[in-house]
Parts: sequence; structure tokens; C-alpha cells
Amino acid sequence: MELQGSFYQAMSWDERTRLLLGDERRARLASAHVLVVGLGGVGAYATEMLCRAGVGALTIVDGDVIEESNLNRQLPALKSTIGQPKTEVMAARLLAINPELKLTSVQEYLRDERTIEVLQSAPFDYVVDCIDTLSPKTFLIYHSVKLGYRVISSMGSGGKMDPSLVAVSDISKSRDCKLARMVRKRLHRLGIFKGVKAVWSPEEVPDEAIRLEAGVNKISTVGTISYMPPVFGCYMASEVIRDLIG
Repeated sequence: MELQGSFYQAMSWDERTRLLLGDERRARLASAHVLVVGLGGVGAYATEMLCRAGVGALTIVDGDVIEESNLNRQLPALKSTIGQPKTEVMAARLLAINPELKLTSVQEYLRDERTIEVLQSAPFDYVVDCIDTLSPKTFLIYHSVKLGYRVISSMGSGGKMDPSLVAVSDISKSRDCKLARMVRKRLHRLGIFKGVKAVWSPEEVPDEAIRLEAGVNKISTVGTISYMPPVFGCYMASEVIRDLIG
């Protein structure tokens, strides 16, 4: 037991990852730069999983602050962090995991030309779309594809409760998901019919789980259970990591 204890004390923070992947594939993660847009219930978990796996550079984007309603599902949301920008809280968390992480934090909602500027700010190896508003989501996906980036997009995790139904596929093969259908429709108008990975679920959302709202960024609020956004986020991170290591 003493020998085992001394072995664990000598292990580096990424030793278990190296044991699984080997040095060459671990190095591929270390040299990768991933852009994550949206640090809500899905995006924050995807970001942390990428960081813990050893992705060497991350650019994180979100203009929102943590609200009390985020406590039931969002990784950075604590009573002590309410009112703080999500990018600041996540940046501190990520650097506490890996102080050598090359981290760029953008505290703003991306709109139009600014989206293109961020996409062109670095040669990203992957774009992770966790935006929950249709127009900026479609804009990000479209320009990511046009710039030749690999992109994965999260569809709706709200209103769903069965993690066994979550699927990953090209967005063209998604079904019975309202957000995926709307995104597909807009992308079709722009000439994009496939080539975008999506995490989605065909699970039906009950009408009583949706409440109409008035506001700049949302037209409705969808009831969400604690574990579903993390499941979506982990699926996204899994796809990105496995694509990056080849």
C-alpha cells in the first residue's frame, strides 16, 4: 500500500490521460486550439472537459453573467458567483486546473462581423457552438464552415430527461428536434446541407415545460433538469477530443 501511495503522489496531473492516449496523441491535444462559444449549461461542461483532457489552447466566448436561475444546471453557477461574468469564473476555474493553458477570454455576445473577427483571430482546430439563440448560432456555424473549421453544434437539451436518447451525427441526420430543424432550414438557405456535427435528442419536449418570455436574447424559457446539459457538453467534448487525436 505504501508503494502504491508513493506512485500516486508522483503522478502528474495528466498522467492518466497519457496512460490512455499515449504521448503522441496527448501531444496532439496539447497543440490544439479550440474555440467555445457559449458558456451556459452545455458549453461550460464541454469547456472543462476539453481543459481536463489537456487541450493546450482555448478561446472562450460569452457575454452573460451568472444568475440565480443558472444554479440548477450550470457549472460556474454558485451562490458566491451570482452576478459575475461567466467568462471570468470559467477562466479562473480552467487556469486552476491547468495553469499552463493558453486561454483567451472574450466577454461579449457575438454578433455579425464580430463573429467573423473572432473566428479569424486564430487558426482554430475546432469550433464548439453552444449558443442557444438561433440567428447568432446559424451565423457562427455558417462562417465556421466557410473558413474550413471543423464545427460541432449543440441542439436543445432543455425540456428533455432521457440521456440514453442523446445522439451525435451530422446535422442532416438529426430528427424530431425543433432547434435542429430550424438550424437546418437556415443553413439550407445558405447552401449548407451537411458537414456540421450536432449533438441532439429526439425526445419530445412537453408543452408545459415551455414558458414564453419577452427579452433581447430569448423568446421562451424551457424547463431543464440538472444532468441533461452536462451530458450534451460531455458528448461534445468527446467528439472534439477524439477527432483531434485522430
